[in-house]
Amino acid sequence: MSHRPALRAVSHRRTAPAPARTGPASVRRPIAALLERPLGIAFIATLGVLGAIVFGWAIGSITTILIYIVLALFVALGLDPGVRLLERRGMHRGAAIGVVFGAFALLALGVLVFVLPPVFAQIGEFFRAIPSSVAELEATAWFGALSPDAQAAVRAGLDEFTLAVSKPEFIAAIGGGALAIGVGIANAVTAGFIVVALTLYFLSSLGSMKQALYALAPARNRPRLTDMTERVTASVGSSLLGSVILAAINAAVVLVLHLLIGLPYAALMATFAFVITLIPLFGSVIFLVVASLVALFSSPTQALIFAICYLVYIQIESYVVTPRVMNRAISIPAALVLIGAMIGGALLGILGVVIALPVMATILLIIREVVIPKQDLKV
Repeated sequence: MSHRPALRAVSHRRTAPAPARTGPASVRRPIAALLERPLGIAFIATLGVLGAIVFGWAIGSITTILIYIVLALFVALGLDPGVRLLERRGMHRGAAIGVVFGAFALLALGVLVFVLPPVFAQIGEFFRAIPSSVAELEATAWFGALSPDAQAAVRAGLDEFTLAVSKPEFIAAIGGGALAIGVGIANAVTAGFIVVALTLYFLSSLGSMKQALYALAPARNRPRLTDMTERVTASVGSSLLGSVILAAINAAVVLVLHLLIGLPYAALMATFAFVITLIPLFGSVIFLVVASLVALFSSPTQALIFAICYLVYIQIESYVVTPRVMNRAISIPAALVLIGAMIGGALLGILGVVIALPVMATILLIIREVVIPKQDLKV
């Protein structure tokens, strides 16, 4: 009786199924089976390539629509801080959205009616005045004070510039650019209605969109996802709104300086300042150089006065205005700001430059809050 359990154990071990082989031989069998059907493999690979081509073509076909959606979403995120501010003051969200969006629409209408017409007029005046300004530059006192070699170099550069401007190709390019601007304005009217409608929808349903995003995550991860999303959207909204406010202040300063000093093309240079200073950190320096060179055609004294006054404003903007306006935005290294602005400008133009800073801020926040803590746990 004492040997039966042992016998049963032995018989159990004998009848137990052998484990499946997981060595190299078992791996070679599926590979060999696949190699025996080359036509099937080629057909599947061809379908995959065709699917990728069709998908890429579809994405390319709806690029404009995707740009509208991205633009409307970023505008909604930029207007959301104002809506939240009115909500904290006791106003209902629907009424707050109406007030903020109404102010935004009035501001855009004011730009279209009062800013763009003089800007287009001054663009024409600027190009018509280029030949005479170049000819008169050689008669100025500061040009006569230069050394003969410097005068020869400047004269050669001016001759090349005048020749380039007077070429038919340049005139055709200007005409084509004006035609493209006209077509762009006509298309912008249609695009404007689409962006307005999408912005209103995103602004009114931003909370429900966030809740739908939170529902996709597991319940244990929802608090962290909620915190990250709120911080990202707050940072994006603050960055966008702050960039536009800083650019508007910059344009106002440039307009006042041109009017006080007596420099021409005040509206054109103010608009150019608004666009170029959307590039954080480096936009103001770029405009300082360009605007000083343009003012040099009018008077060296006026150019010097403008350069000094605008340089003083840059210091005030860097140490006083920017910290107050961008207090909720995430700090980004200067090199990443420049890289993001160049990549965004190459991909989407001015729109890409505007959204480059919020995108970089979002990426940095995810890296700091998600990626780095996970890496720190790996010992």
